[in-house]
Amino acid sequence: MPTVLSASMTDRSLSHRSRIALAIGCVLVAMTTPRAATAADLIQTYRDAAANDAQFASARNTLLAGRERLPQGLSLLLPQISGTASDTRNNLEYQQPQPFGGYSATYNSRAYTLSLSQPLFRWSNWQQYQQGKLGVLFSEAQFAQAQQDLIVRVVQAYTDVLYAQDSINYIVAQKAAVTEQLASAKRNFDVGTSTITDTNEAQAKFDLAVAQEILSRSNLDIANAALQQIIGKAPGNLAPLVRDVDLTQPEPREIEPWVASAEQANFAVAQSQANLEIARRQIEVERSGRYPTVDLVVSRSYSNTPAIVSSVTTQTNTAAGVQISIPFYSGGYTSSRVREAIALADRSENDLDFARRSAAQSARQSYFNVTSGLAQVRALRAAEVSSQSALDSNKLGYQVGVRTNIDVLNAQQQLYSTQRDLARARYDTLLNGLRLKSAAGTLTDGDLTRINVLLQH
Repeated sequence: MPTVLSASMTDRSLSHRSRIALAIGCVLVAMTTPRAATAADLIQTYRDAAANDAQFASARNTLLAGRERLPQGLSLLLPQISGTASDTRNNLEYQQPQPFGGYSATYNSRAYTLSLSQPLFRWSNWQQYQQGKLGVLFSEAQFAQAQQDLIVRVVQAYTDVLYAQDSINYIVAQKAAVTEQLASAKRNFDVGTSTITDTNEAQAKFDLAVAQEILSRSNLDIANAALQQIIGKAPGNLAPLVRDVDLTQPEPREIEPWVASAEQANFAVAQSQANLEIARRQIEVERSGRYPTVDLVVSRSYSNTPAIVSSVTTQTNTAAGVQISIPFYSGGYTSSRVREAIALADRSENDLDFARRSAAQSARQSYFNVTSGLAQVRALRAAEVSSQSALDSNKLGYQVGVRTNIDVLNAQQQLYSTQRDLARARYDTLLNGLRLKSAAGTLTDGDLTRINVLLQH
């Protein structure tokens, strides 16, 4: 049986950029793989979510916008070329005192200027270019985190629907059993072999089952609506989980590798690391306000202007040189900006420390939830067997008169409650396994495939 909770810790040896590229590739494969013409399973539901979820679409567009920071930063290092041109209509009227008189003239004057500026030394521009590259890394880590969140949200919504369906099935089965027991109590009362108390107890259990069924159907509607919000359409029939699915321990089984992976490979940590490097570069950007700038400047200008008397004046000028600008004093503005940038970098370092601690705590919590969930599943499976045996014994005892009707009803309720709790424990354990991998930064849609093989197709 394929394991749902095992994780290959070799992923931790990949760089963040490779891991992010793998996550993005998984999304593209999930969005472009043809759909099978079968009942909706987890993979198909995930494809629908990747294509239609508004929150994930927002993250995808945020990634596209973030990638533009690299060419924007690079543009600061490349030549800047600009040009201006004009064609002006002039109407000149010239008046002189008598007896000289005056004259007027109408003419066009034309001019253009073409300028090129190539930065030779601008420390601020170089640092902003480096910030652009770091900004791309941040955006990719952010998108990879959104992709992992989508996987968890899809499985959460999918299993919530399955659990709501399971609850209805158990309640319906319990109501049918109570109905049978109620009919038996009425027959026994009619023939005088039982009291009205047995009938009233069975009726109370039946009414309770009806109320629980109404609540369960309402919960199913709510769960379907939550899944519809993610996949963008009303969900159809979902493939259920195999009843006797065998869940295994996470691999590796020790908690320390998971915590170490979370502190290094978690995508929230990657975002905080990128933010810290950007903040450190910003210190250099602000310090550059004290440094000189050196630019290569080339320009060519042309003007054509008729003179007042009939001749025409044409002028062409080409200039090239190095322009140096040296800041001397800015009223303390630069020093203040440097102090501000240092404080913000210190804050980013604190944020990174917090992100690492949070990722480690999330990994620990998910690990304990998985291991305790597996133990709970084992205990509830044993309790299910015991509850079934207890119900069979109480039914037999009721037939021979050593057990009362309420004993049978309580045994029935205990069995169905145990089965419902077992279903919930299985779903929670699967979900916590995904959360553990997400905290460790190793979750991909391949983990969905491992869960999908555990569904009834």
